[in-house]
Amino acid sequence: MNASVRSGLDVLITDHRDLLAGRRVGLVTSAGAVTARLVSAVDALREVCTLSALFAPEHGLFAHAADGAAVDSMVDRRSGLPVYSLYGETKKPTAAMLRHVDLLLFDIQDVGVRFYTYIWTMSYVLEACAEHAIPLIILDRPNPIGGEIIEGPTLEAGYESFVGRWPIPLRHGLTVGELARLFNEERGLGVDLRVIPAQGWTRAWWFDQTGLPWVPPSPAMPKLETATVYPGTCLLEGTNVSCGRGTATPFEGIGAPWIDAYRLADAMNALDLPGVRFRPIWFTPTASKWAGETCQGVFLHVTERAVFRPLRTGLHLLSTLRRLWPTDLAWLPTSWEGRPPHFDLLIGNGWVRPQIDAGRPVDEMIAEWQDSLQRFEENRKLYFLYT
Repeated sequence: MNASVRSGLDVLITDHRDLLAGRRVGLVTSAGAVTARLVSAVDALREVCTLSALFAPEHGLFAHAADGAAVDSMVDRRSGLPVYSLYGETKKPTAAMLRHVDLLLFDIQDVGVRFYTYIWTMSYVLEACAEHAIPLIILDRPNPIGGEIIEGPTLEAGYESFVGRWPIPLRHGLTVGELARLFNEERGLGVDLRVIPAQGWTRAWWFDQTGLPWVPPSPAMPKLETATVYPGTCLLEGTNVSCGRGTATPFEGIGAPWIDAYRLADAMNALDLPGVRFRPIWFTPTASKWAGETCQGVFLHVTERAVFRPLRTGLHLLSTLRRLWPTDLAWLPTSWEGRPPHFDLLIGNGWVRPQIDAGRPVDEMIAEWQDSLQRFEENRKLYFLYT
């Protein structure tokens, strides 16, 4: 544990209060944004500046709403401030929402994966700041799953959605602040952007090495172990397999009523994938897919996270499920009318899904995106704030 790490929020409050002086400040935030002493960003900033408006992403200001559920605007009872929803009919702050804002702050804990929607809320905030000439300060936080490893295909044209607007890999290995710098430059937005880095963090550190408190950034992200497997097992959201929503261990355990737990565990362990073992499980979700029905499946035990590759593991799970239960595994449509299947939006293209159906080896599919991954690796270094 490295207790010397300080979030951008803590650094701003202690070292850069002058940036807030005399300004009406808007704050885009959620429950995972806290000080080292577990004070919310809202309460901490109210002590040092004039907050005039709050903005909430998916799951709401308190990270309480279910995934995909529209979030209503409201008034925060504690502060009396308006809370404008950026997850519902409006995803980009409007002129009316910003009429009493001279400076916008963004402080939300991300998990380092393209389809986790908070970074796309940030992208809309960047666009709004560009359109209304409002300065933006990102209060940066560590990438919980580290900043060294990147995985997956780059989002392809035609597969843009709120789980992936712009072309970055599935596991991007950047912080929110670094992504903001990349987006601002590569999209030519011209925002008056400043990032307050997380002091003391290095790219090799996972969240449990920072000394910072873990506050679940969303209802189905209760702990770091969830974030560790999430880049791979969340792909099963695009199928009729439960990802464990409605259980105490979402994304760590997956299953369905038609799966034989022992057969799946044996098949996955026979692959000898690095850094992970599979245990047969039975569970009954209380919500989401197969709610109230007993499912069989596997629990992913990450034994060595430095060599564990969640995306490769998730693709092997899908490939194995298709091979063992070819008529039971089904791809689900997206909730966005007229868009590609949900899996295609998650993976960021339309060719991986049919290749899984055709039984193509997973490592051959992964080889297809290595050139684009290498190009991103070289490009992202231009926006690094940490070594």
